[in-house]
Amino acid sequence: MKVTQAAVLSPALLLQAQHMGSALARLRTARGVRQVDAALRAGISRNTAYRLEHGDPGLAMGQVLRYLDAIAPGTTLLQLLFESDPALVALALREQTQRVRGLSAADVEALNF
Repeated sequence: MKVTQAAVLSPALLLQAQHMGSALARLRTARGVRQVDAALRAGISRNTAYRLEHGDPGLAMGQVLRYLDAIAPGTTLLQLLFESDPALVALALREQTQRVRGLSAADVEALNF
């Protein structure tokens, strides 16, 4: 009988898996690596890479580690979760310095109490 991990894990553990997946996706984006290229380097399919980045808990730990090594060689899981990679720091800075567009007349009117 096949058991899906998502069905037997607690919500807290599912949230952790999703956090790790989104951290992998952010690192890949920050490093400028395409998903298909990272999957090829890791020796996994693009579908598996997609599942990794979306926090599928049913994937093998070896696949996670190979994918991480394909994106950022030498990076540990601890560094990934603490987002201490220089590319992630630079990405966070770029995200903070984005300009905010002005409100349209309709938006200002909607805010007028």
